[in-house]
Amino acid sequence: MKRLATVALTALAPISWGSTYAVATELLPPDRPLFTGVMRALPAGLLLTALARTLPKGQWWWKSAVLGILNIGAFFPLLFLSAYRLPGGVAAVLGAAGPLFVVGLAALLLGERASLRTVLAAVVGAFGVSMVVLTAEAGLDAVGVVAGVISSASMGAGTVMTKRWGRPEGVGPLAMTGWQLTAGGLFIIPVAALVEGAPPALDGKAFLGYGYMMLINTGIAYWLWFRGIGALSATSVTLLGPLSPLTAAVIGWAALGQALSPVQLVGMAIAFGATVAGQLAVARTTQPFSSAEKNDQNISIDLTDERVRR
Repeated sequence: MKRLATVALTALAPISWGSTYAVATELLPPDRPLFTGVMRALPAGLLLTALARTLPKGQWWWKSAVLGILNIGAFFPLLFLSAYRLPGGVAAVLGAAGPLFVVGLAALLLGERASLRTVLAAVVGAFGVSMVVLTAEAGLDAVGVVAGVISSASMGAGTVMTKRWGRPEGVGPLAMTGWQLTAGGLFIIPVAALVEGAPPALDGKAFLGYGYMMLINTGIAYWLWFRGIGALSATSVTLLGPLSPLTAAVIGWAALGQALSPVQLVGMAIAFGATVAGQLAVARTTQPFSSAEKNDQNISIDLTDERVRR
C-alpha cells in the first residue's frame, strides 16, 4: 500500500503536465514557448530553494546544474522545437517513447533489471498514445524528429542520473527540485533572449496562467516527480509518462470541445492499461522500500521550521 501511495502521488506530476497545452493556448501569449519555459522553471526554483533554506555544497553545485539542464534546461527548448517542427501527435509519440530510454539507461547505470513485461509495457504505452494523438495528415520533419528524440533522451538521462546520484545527506526533495529548476531556468534565459527577444507584455490572464504553471504545473509537479524518483525505481517513475498526453486529450475533450473518436478511446484504454501493467511488472522485480526510501514516506512540510521534514 505504501508503494501504491507513492506511485499515485508521483503520477500527479505527468497528469499535471497534461494541462500545459490547454493553459498555454487559453491563457498565455502565443509563440513564446521559451519565455514560458523560463517562467515555469526559474520562479518555481527560486521559491522552492527559499522554502527549503538549503543551497548546494561542494560537488552538488555542478551536479545540480547537470541535472537541471538534462531535466529542464535542455528538455524544454528541445521539446518546444519538436512541437513547432512536427504535428503535435508526432511530437507526443516521440515523448511517449521516453520510457524506453530510461529502461535502457537504468539497466546500464543503475543495474535495474528490465523484464520483458516492462519493455512491452513501455512499447504498448507508446502505441496507445499514438492511437490517441496521431492523425492521417501527420508528417515528419528531420529537425523536429531529432529534437524530439534528443528531448526524450535528455529527460530520460536526467531521470536516471537523478536516481543514480541521489541527494546529499540531510537534503530533501524540495531543495533538490529547487536547485534543478533554478539551474534549468537560468540555462534557458539566454536561449529565449536570442530566439524570442524581449519578454512580451502580460495581461491578467497571462499572470494567472503563469502562476498556475509556476506553482502547480512545475513547482509541485516536479517536486512530486523527483520525490518519486528517490522512492521508486527510475523505470517505475518513467512508465507513468503516458499519463501526460492522455490527460491532455481528456482536457481537450472536456474543456476545449475537442472530439474523441472511437480509435482514440481505444488508444487511451491501451495506454492506461500499459501504464498499470508496467507498474505491476516493475513491482515484481524490485525490492521493498529501503530504510533510506522510508525517509521519503513522510511528505509533510513545516514551513515554519528551519528545514523540511520528510
